Amino acid sequence: MQPFNHPLSRRALLATGAALSAASGTRAAEEKSAPGKLKVAIFSKHLQFLQGDALAAGAAEIGFDGIDLSVRKGGHVEPERVKQDLPKLVGTIRSHGLEVPMITTDIADTESPHAEDILRAMSELGIQHYRWGMFRYDARPLAQQIEELKPRVAKLAALNARYQAGAMYHTHSGIGLVGASIWDLYLVLKDFDPQAVGVNYDIGHATVEGGFGGWINSFRITGPHLRGVAVKDFLWQKDKKGNWKDEFLPLGTGMCHLPQFFGMLAAARFAGPLQLHFEYPLGGAESGKREISISKEEVFAAMKRDLLQLRGYLKDAALA
Repeated sequence: MQPFNHPLSRRALLATGAALSAASGTRAAEEKSAPGKLKVAIFSKHLQFLQGDALAAGAAEIGFDGIDLSVRKGGHVEPERVKQDLPKLVGTIRSHGLEVPMITTDIADTESPHAEDILRAMSELGIQHYRWGMFRYDARPLAQQIEELKPRVAKLAALNARYQAGAMYHTHSGIGLVGASIWDLYLVLKDFDPQAVGVNYDIGHATVEGGFGGWINSFRITGPHLRGVAVKDFLWQKDKKGNWKDEFLPLGTGMCHLPQFFGMLAAARFAGPLQLHFEYPLGGAESGKREISISKEEVFAAMKRDLLQLRGYLKDAALA
């Protein structure tokens, strides 16, 4: 994360948050009162080997309700071509009866290349959510860096409000990552309108960081800033050198407390978007390869299995 020196006072930050909150408070209340049944989107990174109509047809064949579309470098839509390519691809996806509830971007702040073009294009298409981040700490005191993030977030929140877009910070696990513990995100976001800047809570990564009770606390502290949820499963495993590493696995075969988690989502009246990720070995599909080393049918079979498992959790939690 690069240092920032914006002379924006706490009073100004609070004023920005209050103004944005007032503008969208009614919509937030409506979402809280009627969560409905959750629809499941696939992160299009895992179908990077399919393009255009084949992408939409593949996601529909597997059984997904929608696609979280990658609009970033190397993704299904390149940021510099968002105005030309996003409307066409979204139209294709919708023609297959699928939704595009969100997009995943490389946007970090208002200075990110093509940031406003992306927000304008998604707004014109009626897409309200996008993934943003990810920030890294350097060697300076963490508290100082958290404070330096707030003016940056304030500008992004104001831009989002202009386009009625909500940025969702994806929570990864790892050393030196802002949001790994999630408590730091609470400190950054707490004075801003959740409709403008929030959290895309990844239960897999949250369990990596707090496998016993930490993930429960990180979920609770996210509170109204919970805007999206990403689902995956993992288990601690030893590598050949005897070092412990987190290994992502098919859904339901790891250590994530998924039935408990979806019960908590239901109690929180979460309304989506909900995304299913595939980070375990799938012939390169897990990492977004354009050419995979196993058959498309094998990839689809694994994805159908995980989707069926997820729908079972949703049904048990009265979310499907």
